Amino acid sequence: MNRMDALQVFVKVAELASFTQAALALNLPRATVSKAVQQLEAQLGARLLQRTTRQVQLTQEGQAAYERGRELLAGLDDLQGMFRRTPVALAGRLRVDMSSGIARHAVIPRLPEFLLAHPGLSLELSSTDRLVDVVREGFDCVLRAGGPRDSSLVGRPLGHMTQINYASPAYLSRYGTPQRLEDLARHRLVHYASVLGARPLGWEYHERGRSRAVEMGGVLTVNNADAYMAACLAGLGMIQAPLLGGAAHLASGDLVEVLPRYRAAPLPLTLLYPDRRVPPRVRVFMEWLEDVVGRCLAEFQSEPPPDSV
Repeated sequence: MNRMDALQVFVKVAELASFTQAALALNLPRATVSKAVQQLEAQLGARLLQRTTRQVQLTQEGQAAYERGRELLAGLDDLQGMFRRTPVALAGRLRVDMSSGIARHAVIPRLPEFLLAHPGLSLELSSTDRLVDVVREGFDCVLRAGGPRDSSLVGRPLGHMTQINYASPAYLSRYGTPQRLEDLARHRLVHYASVLGARPLGWEYHERGRSRAVEMGGVLTVNNADAYMAACLAGLGMIQAPLLGGAAHLASGDLVEVLPRYRAAPLPLTLLYPDRRVPPRVRVFMEWLEDVVGRCLAEFQSEPPPDSV
């Protein structure tokens, strides 16, 4: 294995903190991965990784080699692209994470056309409400709502998702339809918390450029977007969620909008990735994803009533 190949293996082991996971990601035998790292350490004359039975950690020299190695590999991709007279078919695996709502309603319906245009690519699509560790888990890019929380990642804003206040007809028949914020005192909210046990914010609304909240009671807290919508459909309480995921339920009459003047602020949607220099296959996918998501966000926009606060 030449030095650049060994460097690529080392970088993947460092990102995933695992020889086994790196071997799976690179489709190589674990023994080959281990040998490649040992070969690179011998050539550089430095120990790059601390190996224990439970984990793999970078040494100080390994951290420096990892950062420089990523730059070298990205630069090599750029260099190869500069002198190609004709486009080269993209090949390899993409690992991407996004919410189940974005995946279901925006990305997956358009995915066949992308994979048809690039048959050499395969996609690993994670759809979870859990905040994945982009670098450690080997993701090429992720879509996150609510703005970036990791300053080490590069962020590309894609737009905002309109949020709607939903309730089921059965719920409103039992509890009545709220007309003012004061009415919320006798209503129930299905609470959403990414970490169960955290204190829910309550009913959120946007007023004069600021986000505010009204504490509300409720009998159910969930940590999953699908369960959140299902609970509202079952009449367990009102929810505040993106129009993207609830438009079909509004059209069918299974859900109705309540208190349209008191919506939560639109959710920013950001495309995040580990490095400004990305391989061609990742760059092409991100450009396609930006277009697809941008069109979808434009389709599912809804302005509050003119007399909104």
